[in-house]
Amino acid sequence: MALVELKDIKKSFLLGGEEVEILHGVNLSVEEGEFVAMMGPSGSGKSTTMNILGCLDRPTGGEYLLGGVRVAEMDSDELAHIRNRMIGFVFQGFNLLPKTTALENVELPLLYAGVPRSERHEKAKQALIDMGLQERLYHEPSQLSGGQQQRVAIARGIVNRAPILMADEPTGNLDSKTSDEIMALFRRLNDEGMTIILVTHEYDVALYAKRILHFRDGLIIKDEINENRRSVSPVQSAQGREVA
Repeated sequence: MALVELKDIKKSFLLGGEEVEILHGVNLSVEEGEFVAMMGPSGSGKSTTMNILGCLDRPTGGEYLLGGVRVAEMDSDELAHIRNRMIGFVFQGFNLLPKTTALENVELPLLYAGVPRSERHEKAKQALIDMGLQERLYHEPSQLSGGQQQRVAIARGIVNRAPILMADEPTGNLDSKTSDEIMALFRRLNDEGMTIILVTHEYDVALYAKRILHFRDGLIIKDEINENRRSVSPVQSAQGREVA
């Protein structure tokens, strides 16, 4: 059974009083342990597809199965529950609370899940240590570099140990060196068994994935196994353990 499955997914929006179809029947199956990059020009449908995969939006037509469960049959509370249990998120803009420490930011998904305070604290602390941020636990976002902020965001995305990590342009606000370090972290998480689904405009970033999906005009026009997957050098891997 696929971990994620889209069957003939369609999505329409009202624009200027007119209904416009953005997705025209997307079919996609992602198995546990895959690393999938979604690419395409603006308006191609990749971000809309990601929002549906992340249970942040509902399709107009078709069927979405997440862990074998039909998402369309869920109410808002059930959607929030399965989203918190099954999916971690990382965004381009980091989405960290500004006047809150790194540790408190990472604790948020556990707070929503009702994890007791002491357990929440220890899990968040370990997630930050895993990202090489053991010296930055009590720093606020304004005291962190862009790379450090994205590491906090990744720690928040993995702290509940959800099986899927979804990332929307996670390197979009970072320089090329820091981008490579962040992608090395994603590569390591995938090597450890986490399923990763990534949206990116950058082909160099997509090359870290095992599989690349090309979107155009609301459809997947190409689904390829990446034969030229970027490797992580020992130096790059070591940088991934340090504070950038």
